[in-house]
Amino acid sequence: MDKPGLTTDETGLTRCTWRTAAAQYPDYHDLEWGVPVADDIALYEKICLEGFQAGLAWITILRKREHFRRAFEGFDFRQVAQYTERDVERLMADPGIVRNRAKIVSAINNARRACELVAQSGSLAAWLWAFEPTADERPAVVDLAYWTGNPTSPASVRLSKALKKRGWTFVGPTTMYAFMQAMGMVNDHLEGCACRQPIEDLRRQFKQAPVASPLATGALQASV
Repeated sequence: MDKPGLTTDETGLTRCTWRTAAAQYPDYHDLEWGVPVADDIALYEKICLEGFQAGLAWITILRKREHFRRAFEGFDFRQVAQYTERDVERLMADPGIVRNRAKIVSAINNARRACELVAQSGSLAAWLWAFEPTADERPAVVDLAYWTGNPTSPASVRLSKALKKRGWTFVGPTTMYAFMQAMGMVNDHLEGCACRQPIEDLRRQFKQAPVASPLATGALQASV
């Protein structure tokens, strides 16, 4: 019998149960979620999409992600930072994305803040990864009880406060913890999930020599 939160498929592989909840989830779970990301544009995209998710199910955002990418010029924050009210109106009229004015304005604001941060520190990735939790801040075992009982963490609270101090919006502690899970700052694949160890291996390689997301994804695909 599978442990809570885990499901074994017909091939004998055991993975997090949530990957079975929608057609888009298997690839997202197996090849993307938790893979360390070092690309500034990819990180800005993830922050934006997590912000757009607020109050919604993640599958809603995942289904619209390609529309978001087209609407926001590939999430090139240097381009988005130049958006004007005309762009806000264009985005509000786009049925392919979440048409929430506050979230759209937030994405533009955060693009400008990202430009400032890169100008000051050289890299959005380097600045964000400095908030990676220490080993003693992580649970001894990542099981369903931990996963459902901890929507935030001390590290996500620190990251949220630091971003808000710099003027970022829609970056609360819960949103930032989801971001940390997605971009590989923490590995929250449950113990027993076939993806957990490959992600740990990628994280170890990442710390030795940071890798871009596409390279890491290729390595993960070969491992599971």
